[in-house]
Amino acid sequence: MKIAQVAPLWESVPPKLYGGTERVVSYITEELVRQGHEVTLFASGDSHTTADLRPACPHALRLLSGPVNRDAPLILMQEQALGAEAEEFDIIHSHLDFLSFPMSRRCATPVLTTLHGRLDLPELVPIFREYAEMPVVSISDSQRLPLPDANWQGTVYHGLPDLYEFHPNPGSYLAYLGRICPEKRPDHAIEIAKRVGIPLRIAAKVDPVDRDYFETTIEPLLDHPLIEYLGEITDAEKCDFLGEAAAVLCTYDWPEPFGIVLIEALACGTPVLAYRRGSIPEIIEDGVTGFICDNLNDMVAKIDRLPLIQRRRCRESFETRFTVKRMVEDYLAIYERMAAVLARPRRFLNGRSRRSRLSRMNPTGLAIPQAGTA
Repeated sequence: MKIAQVAPLWESVPPKLYGGTERVVSYITEELVRQGHEVTLFASGDSHTTADLRPACPHALRLLSGPVNRDAPLILMQEQALGAEAEEFDIIHSHLDFLSFPMSRRCATPVLTTLHGRLDLPELVPIFREYAEMPVVSISDSQRLPLPDANWQGTVYHGLPDLYEFHPNPGSYLAYLGRICPEKRPDHAIEIAKRVGIPLRIAAKVDPVDRDYFETTIEPLLDHPLIEYLGEITDAEKCDFLGEAAAVLCTYDWPEPFGIVLIEALACGTPVLAYRRGSIPEIIEDGVTGFICDNLNDMVAKIDRLPLIQRRRCRESFETRFTVKRMVEDYLAIYERMAAVLARPRRFLNGRSRRSRLSRMNPTGLAIPQAGTA
């Protein structure tokens, strides 16, 4: 197939440091190329890929300094991918969430959008009501609960290439990886480490929007002999950081859409302790690959049960459920189904007829006949 992948421009593909969505886009793109598909990647110019890279800006936007209009390259990229160059592709896979919906509605080529973020915010309801025909994919079943009437084409769990080595022996510290922000509750991870007397190593970035939270709430907690703050780390550093930990703490206090850190830990053989939020029960098998906890006290108590977790079972869960090959096979099934249903001679595809056909797709992706239609 001829497939376009449209990535956010906030980070490069793959990201140099933290960046979950752009990392997943890279994994999908490289595996599609490996399987012999003709793939074009719309992303920032400092991305690295075996696909045909069509850059919308020279560098990823997050680390730019000075006066920069970050919306301009995003608009230009959508005009290229979903407008001028759309007819080159059998299907376009957007990772821009609802930002690409206006152009997708008017695009003659089928457009599938993976929703990577939380969907429980009230301002999203009118957006998804207006663009109810847009075919979308969730990254967990729990993610879609706030928007049950969206045009869901399936749930596709994230997957990883075999980047992480299995570490059979548990280390002597707890690990926290990701972002420093209120909804991730790094303060809980710190408190747990202090209560159980086990060192905690924190490898996490601080976005500008969370700088005040870091400085006022988290930074004062770092001055403790058990706590070590490393800042952001690279992909190359993550394998040992996760693999040499006794466990990874995911103290997320929000409806986590997926949590790629969880499967990175499983790939290393490291069990995960996480709160019962969002997708967590779909990813972690309680008592098998980690423990699902109801609150801070519960997580403290579960630390003593870590020796019951077999690290080989964690790795096996990754190999069975969360590989990049499985992820791409799931996406290809949706691509092929959509291309078969939506493909028509371009001259007959105006915006109104396309919207009508899209709105008649049920969650399996099959067109639902209406009276008077062929």
